[in-house]
Amino acid sequence: MNPISILMLGMAMSTDAFAAALARGAGMARTRLSDALKIGLIFGCIEAVTPVIGWLIGSVASELIEEYDHWVAFILLVGLGIHTIYAAVGEDGDRDMSENPGSNSLLSTALTGLATSIDAMAVGVGLAFTTVNIAVVAAVIGLCTFVMVTLGVLAGKVVGTVLGKRAEIAGGLILMIVGALILYEHLK
Repeated sequence: MNPISILMLGMAMSTDAFAAALARGAGMARTRLSDALKIGLIFGCIEAVTPVIGWLIGSVASELIEEYDHWVAFILLVGLGIHTIYAAVGEDGDRDMSENPGSNSLLSTALTGLATSIDAMAVGVGLAFTTVNIAVVAAVIGLCTFVMVTLGVLAGKVVGTVLGKRAEIAGGLILMIVGALILYEHLK
Protein backbone atom coordinates (compact mmCIF):
# COMPACT_ATOMS: atom_id res chain seq x y z
CA MET A 1 0.00 0.00 0.00
CA ASN A 2 1.25 3.44 -0.86
CA PRO A 3 1.14 6.36 1.64
CA ILE A 4 -1.91 7.96 -0.01
CA SER A 5 -3.85 4.69 0.21
CA ILE A 6 -2.92 4.34 3.86
CA LEU A 7 -4.05 7.91 4.59
CA MET A 8 -7.33 7.37 2.73
CA LEU A 9 -7.87 4.16 4.71
CA GLY A 10 -7.21 6.06 7.94
CA MET A 11 -9.74 8.74 7.01
CA ALA A 12 -12.33 6.17 5.99
CA MET A 13 -11.92 4.26 9.24
CA SER A 14 -12.45 7.44 11.27
CA THR A 15 -15.81 8.50 9.79
CA ASP A 16 -17.97 6.37 12.11
CA ALA A 17 -16.05 7.67 15.11
CA PHE A 18 -16.49 11.24 13.84
CA ALA A 19 -20.28 10.79 13.76
CA ALA A 20 -20.24 9.41 17.30
CA ALA A 21 -18.04 12.34 18.40
CA LEU A 22 -20.52 14.85 16.98
CA ALA A 23 -23.24 13.25 19.09
CA ARG A 24 -21.00 13.22 22.15
CA GLY A 25 -20.04 16.87 21.70
CA ALA A 26 -23.66 17.90 21.16
CA GLY A 27 -24.61 16.40 24.50
CA MET A 28 -21.94 18.17 26.53
CA ALA A 29 -22.89 21.32 28.46
CA ARG A 30 -19.35 22.67 28.19
CA THR A 31 -16.95 21.43 25.56
CA ARG A 32 -13.46 21.75 26.87
CA LEU A 33 -10.50 21.12 24.64
CA SER A 34 -9.10 18.78 27.30
CA ASP A 35 -12.29 16.66 27.20
CA ALA A 36 -12.24 16.60 23.39
CA LEU A 37 -8.59 15.52 23.43
CA LYS A 38 -9.30 12.76 26.00
CA ILE A 39 -12.20 11.41 23.96
CA GLY A 40 -10.11 11.65 20.78
CA LEU A 41 -7.25 9.80 22.46
CA ILE A 42 -9.51 6.99 23.67
CA PHE A 43 -11.10 6.56 20.23
CA GLY A 44 -7.73 6.87 18.46
CA CYS A 45 -6.06 4.24 20.63
CA ILE A 46 -8.93 1.79 20.22
CA GLU A 47 -9.10 2.44 16.48
CA ALA A 48 -5.33 1.85 16.22
CA VAL A 49 -5.44 -1.42 18.17
CA THR A 50 -8.40 -3.06 16.40
CA PRO A 51 -6.79 -3.43 12.94
CA VAL A 52 -3.79 -5.06 14.61
CA ILE A 53 -6.11 -7.49 16.39
CA GLY A 54 -7.88 -8.15 13.08
CA TRP A 55 -4.52 -8.62 11.34
CA LEU A 56 -3.47 -11.17 13.99
CA ILE A 57 -6.78 -13.00 13.71
CA GLY A 58 -6.61 -12.84 9.91
CA SER A 59 -3.17 -14.36 10.06
CA VAL A 60 -4.66 -17.32 11.92
CA ALA A 61 -8.25 -17.70 10.73
CA SER A 62 -9.96 -14.98 8.68
CA GLU A 63 -13.42 -16.55 8.77
CA LEU A 64 -13.54 -16.18 12.55
CA ILE A 65 -14.12 -12.42 12.53
CA GLU A 66 -15.59 -11.90 9.07
CA GLU A 67 -18.54 -14.14 9.84
CA TYR A 68 -19.72 -12.13 12.85
CA ASP A 69 -18.14 -8.65 12.69
CA HIS A 70 -21.20 -7.06 11.12
CA TRP A 71 -23.54 -8.41 13.80
CA VAL A 72 -21.29 -7.22 16.62
CA ALA A 73 -21.00 -3.75 15.07
CA PHE A 74 -24.76 -3.62 14.44
CA ILE A 75 -25.70 -4.61 18.00
CA LEU A 76 -23.20 -2.25 19.64
CA LEU A 77 -24.02 0.74 17.42
CA VAL A 78 -27.80 0.32 17.59
CA GLY A 79 -27.61 -0.22 21.36
CA LEU A 80 -25.48 2.87 21.83
CA GLY A 81 -27.75 4.83 19.50
CA ILE A 82 -30.83 3.85 21.51
CA HIS A 83 -29.00 4.77 24.72
CA THR A 84 -28.02 8.17 23.26
CA ILE A 85 -31.61 8.91 22.21
CA TYR A 86 -32.99 7.71 25.54
CA ALA A 87 -30.52 9.92 27.44
CA ALA A 88 -31.39 12.93 25.26
CA VAL A 89 -35.14 12.50 25.66
CA GLY A 90 -34.95 11.79 29.39
CA GLU A 91 -32.39 14.48 30.22
CA ASP A 92 -33.71 17.36 32.37
CA GLY A 93 -30.81 19.73 31.95
CA ASP A 94 -27.49 20.17 30.22
CA ARG A 95 -24.81 17.70 31.06
CA ASP A 96 -21.08 17.62 31.08
CA MET A 97 -18.48 14.88 31.44
CA SER A 98 -17.75 15.94 35.02
CA GLU A 99 -21.42 16.48 35.93
CA ASN A 100 -22.83 13.22 34.58
CA PRO A 101 -20.03 10.71 34.42
CA GLY A 102 -22.33 7.78 33.65
CA SER A 103 -23.24 8.93 30.17
CA ASN A 104 -19.73 10.08 29.24
CA SER A 105 -17.72 7.72 31.39
CA LEU A 106 -14.51 6.07 30.30
CA LEU A 107 -16.40 2.79 29.82
CA SER A 108 -19.14 4.44 27.74
CA THR A 109 -16.54 6.25 25.63
CA ALA A 110 -14.48 3.09 25.18
CA LEU A 111 -17.55 1.04 24.19
CA THR A 112 -18.53 3.67 21.64
CA GLY A 113 -14.96 3.65 20.34
CA LEU A 114 -15.02 -0.13 20.11
CA ALA A 115 -18.36 -0.14 18.33
CA THR A 116 -17.12 2.30 15.72
CA SER A 117 -13.86 0.38 15.24
CA ILE A 118 -15.24 -3.07 14.43
CA ASP A 119 -14.87 -2.26 10.73
CA ALA A 120 -11.18 -1.48 11.34
CA MET A 121 -10.80 -4.96 12.79
CA ALA A 122 -12.32 -6.42 9.65
CA VAL A 123 -9.93 -4.28 7.57
CA GLY A 124 -7.08 -5.69 9.64
CA VAL A 125 -8.20 -9.20 8.73
CA GLY A 126 -8.06 -8.26 5.05
CA LEU A 127 -4.65 -6.64 5.46
CA ALA A 128 -3.29 -9.92 6.79
CA PHE A 129 -3.40 -11.17 3.21
CA THR A 130 -1.42 -8.25 1.77
CA THR A 131 2.11 -6.99 2.08
CA VAL A 132 1.74 -4.06 4.46
CA ASN A 133 3.39 -2.78 7.60
CA ILE A 134 0.45 -3.16 9.99
CA ALA A 135 2.11 -0.91 12.59
CA VAL A 136 2.22 2.01 10.15
CA VAL A 137 -1.36 1.44 9.01
CA ALA A 138 -2.60 1.15 12.61
CA ALA A 139 -0.75 4.33 13.60
CA VAL A 140 -2.26 6.28 10.69
CA ILE A 141 -5.76 4.98 11.45
CA GLY A 142 -5.34 5.88 15.12
CA LEU A 143 -4.00 9.35 14.36
CA CYS A 144 -6.75 10.11 11.83
CA THR A 145 -9.36 8.96 14.33
CA PHE A 146 -7.82 11.01 17.12
CA VAL A 147 -7.96 14.17 14.99
CA MET A 148 -11.44 13.51 13.58
CA VAL A 149 -12.96 12.65 16.97
CA THR A 150 -11.39 15.65 18.68
CA LEU A 151 -12.75 17.92 15.95
CA GLY A 152 -16.10 16.10 16.04
CA VAL A 153 -16.52 16.67 19.78
CA LEU A 154 -15.68 20.36 19.37
CA ALA A 155 -17.96 20.73 16.32
CA GLY A 156 -20.70 18.78 18.07
CA LYS A 157 -21.00 21.52 20.63
CA VAL A 158 -21.72 24.06 17.89
CA VAL A 159 -24.30 21.71 16.41
CA GLY A 160 -25.69 21.10 19.90
CA THR A 161 -25.93 24.82 20.65
CA VAL A 162 -27.87 25.43 17.45
CA LEU A 163 -30.09 22.36 17.51
CA GLY A 164 -30.15 21.37 21.20
CA LYS A 165 -31.35 17.88 22.07
CA ARG A 166 -32.41 17.29 18.47
CA ALA A 167 -28.72 17.09 17.56
CA GLU A 168 -28.13 14.46 20.22
CA ILE A 169 -31.14 12.47 19.02
CA ALA A 170 -29.80 12.79 15.46
CA GLY A 171 -26.43 11.54 16.69
CA GLY A 172 -28.13 8.49 18.19
CA LEU A 173 -29.98 7.91 14.94
CA ILE A 174 -26.69 8.23 13.02
CA LEU A 175 -25.12 5.55 15.22
CA MET A 176 -28.10 3.28 14.53
CA ILE A 177 -27.97 3.99 10.77
CA VAL A 178 -24.23 3.30 10.64
CA GLY A 179 -24.84 -0.02 12.41
CA ALA A 180 -27.65 -0.88 10.01
CA LEU A 181 -25.51 0.05 6.99
CA ILE A 182 -22.66 -2.15 8.21
CA LEU A 183 -25.10 -5.03 8.60
CA TYR A 184 -26.72 -4.36 5.22
CA GLU A 185 -23.37 -4.23 3.42
CA HIS A 186 -22.34 -7.58 4.83
CA LEU A 187 -25.67 -9.31 4.25
CA LYS A 188 -26.34 -8.15 0.69
